[in-house]
Amino acid sequence: MSESLLPTAIPDFWAIIPAGGSGTRLWPLSRESSPKFLHDLTGSGQSLLQGTVDRLVPLCEERFMVVTGVPHVDAVREQLPTLGFDNLLTEPSRRESLPAIGLAAAILEQRNPAAIIGSFAADHVINDVVAFCECVTEAVHVARAGKLVTIGIEPNHPATGFGYIKVGEELPVDGAPRAREVDAFVEKPDGPTAEEYFESGAYWWNAGMFVVQAKSLMDMIAHYQPLLAEYLRAIAARPLRLSELWPRLTKITIDNAIAEPASVDGQVAVIPATFSWDDVGDFASLATLLMDRQDEPGVKVLGESSLVVMKDATGVVAPGSGRTVVALGIKDVVVVDTMDAVLVTTRDRAQDVKKLVEQLRLDGRAHLI
Repeated sequence: MSESLLPTAIPDFWAIIPAGGSGTRLWPLSRESSPKFLHDLTGSGQSLLQGTVDRLVPLCEERFMVVTGVPHVDAVREQLPTLGFDNLLTEPSRRESLPAIGLAAAILEQRNPAAIIGSFAADHVINDVVAFCECVTEAVHVARAGKLVTIGIEPNHPATGFGYIKVGEELPVDGAPRAREVDAFVEKPDGPTAEEYFESGAYWWNAGMFVVQAKSLMDMIAHYQPLLAEYLRAIAARPLRLSELWPRLTKITIDNAIAEPASVDGQVAVIPATFSWDDVGDFASLATLLMDRQDEPGVKVLGESSLVVMKDATGVVAPGSGRTVVALGIKDVVVVDTMDAVLVTTRDRAQDVKKLVEQLRLDGRAHLI
C-alpha cells in the first residue's frame, strides 16, 4: 500500500494494545506460555502483535503502550525492540480487560491530559490499513467530544461467538460522517437470537476496539467502578504500589463495566468498519485466512506445505513437529501437529477445542496448555 494514501499521524493519539489471554480455541498452536498474538498465523512473516503495531504506526507513530503478563514480557520486547521501556506495562496477574486498559489510561492521563487513547487487541487480523486508519480517525473526532467510541463490524452471518452493538441514530460530528449513537451492548446470543439480530440490520458485532479521551475513560471508571479508578490512579501516581494494589482490582471487562452502562446513559458512539476483520477465534476462522495450496484446492496449510499430503481430503493442517502429516478421505479436517501434542478435529467442532483444554487441565496435564 502506498504510504501517500495513509492518513497522517493524529496529535496526542496513543494506541493501547492489551496482549493477554492464551487463545485456548487454537490449542495446541496457542499455549499459555506462547499465546496466539506472538505467532504468525497468516503466513505474513509477522506475528499478530507485530501486525497490530504496524497498522497503527501511521496514526500514532511511536506512541504505543502494550500491556502484557509477566510470562510474555521478554517475547514482547523481542518482537517490538523499539517499544519504549516505560511503554510496556506488566500485569502481575490476569484481571480482564478493564484493569489493563484502565492502567494505561491512568498513566496517560497524568502524562498528557489531552491524550486520546485507542485500545486494539493484539491478536486480530485487519488487512485494509487505509480503511482502518480512516475509521479510527473518525472515532478520534467523536472521542474529542467526550464520547466512548467503538468500531462496529457489520455482520455477514448470524454469529453466536461475538457480542453485539445495537446501533442508534446518526450522530452529527464534524470529521465523522458515519458516526452513530449506541443504544446498547448485548452479550453473545444463542442461535435464534443471533438470527434475529442479523435479519434486523440494527446490530453490529462488537470487535472490542475503543477510542476515548484518557481522562474521559478514567472519569467513567470513577463513576461506574469508583474503587477501581481510585486504585488505578494510585498505581499511576506511585508505580511501586502495583504489586500491592493490583490483586485488589476487580476482574471485569471494559464492555461489562463501562460500555454497557455508558451506552444506556447515551455516552457511547460507534463507527462502522469499512475493512475486513477477523479475531482468529478458532481453527475454522484461521482456515479462512490461509491461502489454498495450489496443488490441492480446499487444503489450508500453516507451515511447511511439503510436510502435508492430502488425498480426497480438505481442511486445515499445521505441521509443527517436522513430521509428515497425511490425511485420506476426510472432509474439513483440522490437524495440528506439535512436538508434545496432536489435535485432530473438524472445522465445525473448532469452537469446542476450548473444552478439551479445560479437560486437560482437570486431568492434571496443565503442562500441555
